[in-house]
Amino acid sequence: MNRIKTVMLLAALTALFLFIGQALGGRTGLIIAIIFTGLMNFASYWWSDKIVLRMYGAQEISESDAPDLFRIVRELAMRGGMPMPKVYIIPEETPNAFATGRNPQHAAVAVTQGIVRLLSREELTGVIAHELGHVRNRDTLIMTVAGTLAGALSHLATMAMWSGLLGGRSDDDDDGGSPLGGLLGIIIAPIAAALIQMAISRSREFMADEEGARLSGNPLALASALRKIESWSQRIPIHSGSPATAHLFIINPFSGGGMMSLFSTHPATEARIERLEEMARRGVSVR
Repeated sequence: MNRIKTVMLLAALTALFLFIGQALGGRTGLIIAIIFTGLMNFASYWWSDKIVLRMYGAQEISESDAPDLFRIVRELAMRGGMPMPKVYIIPEETPNAFATGRNPQHAAVAVTQGIVRLLSREELTGVIAHELGHVRNRDTLIMTVAGTLAGALSHLATMAMWSGLLGGRSDDDDDGGSPLGGLLGIIIAPIAAALIQMAISRSREFMADEEGARLSGNPLALASALRKIESWSQRIPIHSGSPATAHLFIINPFSGGGMMSLFSTHPATEARIERLEEMARRGVSVR
């Protein structure tokens, strides 16, 4: 169901981009926006692992530095038929983890000092399995596509706003769209694109939970880990990084409540736990 939902949301984001793009900037504006944001997101996709790991001060470790952590990662990678990813430690006491890399051959798993200290081995195994699920599902690529479309829409809106402030285009420019569509696009398009992008991110989290539960064979351990991480993250804030990278983490370390939940990169933790507990009741098979 979540795979279907992702496809439908990406289709909706693409349709919104094409429709509003034509209204805001015509064919020329559409092409400029997609090229500009496409280049930015391509660079992010290609070098995202290095950028985000440096942002959080993550240090690559060897097996001698953390043998138990390495064994967990290696066993799960072998079970999932994946290459062994690089392993990093983030010098933060808040418990959290993320995976990055453009494909399984260039993947990295990063965990905070706090998560290694606070979780049991079974819970940590569930967390690592979740992160490897993101790698297996090519979520970096999917979120790059979504980010490109959403970013292009925002760029188009900015172009249209400045064009209006500076006098706009001439009347004989038959390549443009309707003024009303442009006005609506400037106001609504960036918000709608962000909402769809966040909905895609939430659906990928559910999928990674399912993948992690099957890969580890223990959905209840992952559920317990999510509960602990959620609780401890509220007591121990993260000190580095940026909210722009929130979608990478297993629990959003920059979360907010109220209306901000509409723009959340993650589903409600309780909803995730309920699904994992339902998987445990049905029984899961290790893949």
